[in-house]
Amino acid sequence: MKEPVYFIKTADQEPDDLVAGKLRKLIEEKNLFGFIEKNDMIAVKTHFGETPKSGYIRPLHIKVIGDLVKEKKGKPFLTETSTLYKGNRNNALDHIAHAHNQGFGYEATGMPVIMADGLYGDEEAVVDVPGKLYSSVNIASLVKKIQGMVVASHFTGHLGAGFGAALKNLGMGLSSRKGKMTQHSTARPSIIVKKCTRCGMCVKWCPAEAVTLNEASAVIDSVKCIGCGQCLAVCRFDAVGYNWGATYDDLQKKVVEHAWGVHRVLEKKIIYINYLTRISKDCDCMTVYEKIVPDIGVLVSADPVAIDAASLDLVEQAGGKGLGDLAYDIPYRVQLEYAREIGFGSDGYNLIEA
Repeated sequence: MKEPVYFIKTADQEPDDLVAGKLRKLIEEKNLFGFIEKNDMIAVKTHFGETPKSGYIRPLHIKVIGDLVKEKKGKPFLTETSTLYKGNRNNALDHIAHAHNQGFGYEATGMPVIMADGLYGDEEAVVDVPGKLYSSVNIASLVKKIQGMVVASHFTGHLGAGFGAALKNLGMGLSSRKGKMTQHSTARPSIIVKKCTRCGMCVKWCPAEAVTLNEASAVIDSVKCIGCGQCLAVCRFDAVGYNWGATYDDLQKKVVEHAWGVHRVLEKKIIYINYLTRISKDCDCMTVYEKIVPDIGVLVSADPVAIDAASLDLVEQAGGKGLGDLAYDIPYRVQLEYAREIGFGSDGYNLIEA
C-alpha cells in the first residue's frame, strides 16, 4: 500500500516566512493535526543545530507548528535528548541553554523546551519491538508520557547512516543514552599513527575517556570505547580510521528498530515533517556546513519510512546523482530496505503536491 506524502515545493533560498505559510495552509486544509485532542501534551521533536550556520530547521517554522497545535487546543513543547559525545548538548542544562542561544527560546517559538531523557540522558523507558535484532529497545522516558508528537526533521547526509531524516530523528534522536550506546556498539575507531599530530582534540572530546596520548600518537582503549565516532568528527588530520564496512548496515538497522519503538508507542498520534532545505553533506551535529543541492521543499506524512523514501528520491532527482556521490560513498538505503523487511512503515508512497 502506498502511503500519502504531501509535498510543498519551494524555490531555492525561499524566505522562511513564505515556506512556513505554505506549511500552515497545507496542515489546515488537510487537517493533518486532526489527531490532536483538547489538552493533549504534544512534543515537537526537532534538532537545534550545532552552530548558527548549520542547516537546522529555523525557529519560525517550529513556531508555526506549535501555533497549529495550540489551535487544536493541545499543549505543545519542544523536546530533544542528550548526546553521547561531549559538548554543549550532552546534558539537559547545557542543551536547553544551547537551544535558547540558537533562537529557540519561548519568546520565539511560544513553547518551552523539555528534555525527553532527563537531566543526564538516562531517564528511559523500555518498549517492546518485534524486531530481528531486539525484542525491546531503550527510548527516552518522556515518549510514554505524552499524548502525541510532531517530528520535524532536517534531511542531511550522514557519515554513518548515509542520510538522516525522520527515521534517524526518531531512532537516535529519541533514544536514551543506553539506547544510543547500543546503536553505536559495533563501531570501533582506530588511530592512523603516521597522520596523528597528537593535538589532543580526540582526548578532549571523547565521552568515554577512552583516548590517551603516548609519545607517538593518540591511543584508543577498545574496552572503554563506545563507538560513537566523536573522535572521527573532531580530527582535522584524517588520523582516525573507522571500520565502516562492518558497521554502516548494523547502525542503520539498529536506528530503524529504535525508531520503530518510538513510533509504536504513539501509533496514530504522531506525524512527520521533513525539511528538504539547506541540505548539507553532514548532519546538523557537525560544525561544518556544505550545501549539496538547491532547496527542494517540505514533506508531511504519517509514515516515517514513506516520507524518508520520498525525501531521498527528491534529493537525488535534484542533485542529478545518487546520494553516495553527493555526500558519503556508503550504502544509504539500508534503513529503508530494512524497515520494509521487518514490516515497519512503507517505502512505497504517493507524492501529493500541495
